[in-house]
Amino acid sequence: MEQETIVETYKIVSDGLEMPVHILKPKNAFVKEYSLGYPEIRAGTKALMHSIRDSFLSEESFPVEKSIGSKSIDEAKNVCRTLINEIIEKKKLNLDEITKKTITVLLLHEMLGLGKIDAILADSELEEVVVNNATEPLWVYHKKYGWLKSNVFIESEAQVENYANIIARKLGKQISVLNPLLDAHLLTGDRTNATLFPISTKGNTITIRRFRRDPWSLIDLIVNNTASAEVMAFIWEAFQYEMSTIISGGTASGKTTFLGSLMPFLQPYHRIVSIEDTRELALPEFLHWVPLTTRNPNPEGKGEIKMIDLLVNSLRMRPDRIIIGEIRRQEEAEVMFEAMHTGHSVYTTVHANTSEETIRRLTTPPIDVPVQLLESVNLNIVMFRNRRLGTRRILQVSEFLAEKRGAEESIKANVLYRWNAVNDSLAKHSDSVSFYNELSLHTGLTSSEINTDIKKKEKIIQWMIGNKYRSVEQVGQIMAKYYNDEGEIYELASKGRKFDFMAK
Repeated sequence: MEQETIVETYKIVSDGLEMPVHILKPKNAFVKEYSLGYPEIRAGTKALMHSIRDSFLSEESFPVEKSIGSKSIDEAKNVCRTLINEIIEKKKLNLDEITKKTITVLLLHEMLGLGKIDAILADSELEEVVVNNATEPLWVYHKKYGWLKSNVFIESEAQVENYANIIARKLGKQISVLNPLLDAHLLTGDRTNATLFPISTKGNTITIRRFRRDPWSLIDLIVNNTASAEVMAFIWEAFQYEMSTIISGGTASGKTTFLGSLMPFLQPYHRIVSIEDTRELALPEFLHWVPLTTRNPNPEGKGEIKMIDLLVNSLRMRPDRIIIGEIRRQEEAEVMFEAMHTGHSVYTTVHANTSEETIRRLTTPPIDVPVQLLESVNLNIVMFRNRRLGTRRILQVSEFLAEKRGAEESIKANVLYRWNAVNDSLAKHSDSVSFYNELSLHTGLTSSEINTDIKKKEKIIQWMIGNKYRSVEQVGQIMAKYYNDEGEIYELASKGRKFDFMAK
């Protein structure tokens, strides 16, 4: 009798080695299984691998191995791949190309990475990879199927701890019995958290949030219905004219992804300073961008750089735009709103599920800023994650309005666009009260002229969609050209012509 059903099969490629993935539905299990076809090697091949590894780590080769620490992960792998091939040639091993490639990739995973976890991280369909302990299989969060139990195990608790230490050492951090928590990111940009026993009572854990190797662009988000061309054109107008914006949403609703997709809307001649706990934003290369990241204290408790330190320092860097990964504390929020009031345009994210909740979150503990400060927020975009369907959408686009009741002042949200669950679309909900007035004050444009400009922007976006200009670099080049020659880009869009991209 058949014990499991194959739901889906596809292939992934890790460092040039192709591996099959099967999504299985076991007959007597409550969750589906993620089955990775990781190469199985026999005892003789394993002994051969150990011999090559020992030669690689010999005294003669070790300086090369040490030198890779200053290189990017791709450069490091190329150095190691070349050295492994040289060792195979010296040993005069008679290996066919498939075996040679398999051994090379497995050694790369073992010596430079996290073993089988490296192969799993090559799967673009995954958002999360989790090690709960050495006695349980790895779990993965699949974009289509949610949480899945895998067929991959880590051989021991010591190995899980070793992987956590590898991650920490590469970033100049430390995880130990005295310091059993690690929050960091891999060289690939994936966010990583680790905990050690007995803090995690069932064993050592590693949690890796996998980020796309090819970042989502604003065109991608329109095509997959997260946003609409009309709303993106409206947001483009706001970003072009330096309107401060807060992006809200729940956990994993796509706040940072959406914020990153909007970065090409910024002018290439504006100085952009970003402040994050870990680097997540990916901006077009030709933007004037200075990324700053926080730093944890060393084992002696010294050297910590907090977000508030970077935020205060950023105001002395003559920024035109300030991007803050996430606001969590009162002191950060107060400096951020002060920056808005002094003429800087600021963009940040906050955990809140609606625009009204965003107001409450900012004006109550632990952030708890005076309600009057929220008048400097020009736009609030709320992201929503439909867990049942596995989709992410813009839920609301709102402006904040000040209201007076006697001596008391309050802020309310005026929702301009709202997601319609019935037909899965963004629709206009209310007319603007303050946004157009604020934009007119800064630009001298009338409401009619602003609407005409937004319509032109929508046409340009539709042109990009039609021509499949979707990468961050492609969208960034078009935006940069727009800010230098708006008429030329609009003419290309109107006549349906192709854009001549610059070679990198």
